[in-house]
Amino acid sequence: MNVLIKRLAVYCGARPGCNEEYIDLAAEFGKSMAQNGIDLVYGGGKFGLMGAVANAVLDNGGEAYGVITQELYERNTSLDRLTDLKITPNMDVRKETMMQMADGLVALPGGLGTAEEIIQAASWTGVGDNAKPVVFFNYNHFYDTMRQQFEVMHQEGFLEEEYLAAISFADDFETMMKFMNQYQAPHYRQYH
Repeated sequence: MNVLIKRLAVYCGARPGCNEEYIDLAAEFGKSMAQNGIDLVYGGGKFGLMGAVANAVLDNGGEAYGVITQELYERNTSLDRLTDLKITPNMDVRKETMMQMADGLVALPGGLGTAEEIIQAASWTGVGDNAKPVVFFNYNHFYDTMRQQFEVMHQEGFLEEEYLAAISFADDFETMMKFMNQYQAPHYRQYH
């Protein structure tokens, strides 16, 4: 695999989910990153899928860069073995810092925070503020309904074809990396 992506921002749950398979998925994903020489950029947490991805990257010889808010850091939620940990004043700075540090952005299963972060990255494509690939890692059809909603947005005239096509729903690591390494950002939206 010819890897152009060297740092990947991963958004995912700070909780483990109801099925142990989610933790296994996160650990396998982190292992695949490290084996392919891809460093992790993530929210810096030690719990849930976040902790599983980071620990797997580190356990397999990779580097993990955390970006956490001061508030969450003070709650003792950060993983203490990271390659580096940046502390930001708020969530907006945290999200922007993660996007700047990474070459691509991916969401594993998660909750509202995960959805908000990856959708923001996708929406910034249209205004020209994000030229990096965005992928929903669609493990076990987790993001099928999200994809359907995006298609409804497109059908109803709110999401142009080029911005819909700029978002990938991949269910395996190799497919995701192929999309990311061949990605070309669309031009930002024009208003007429």
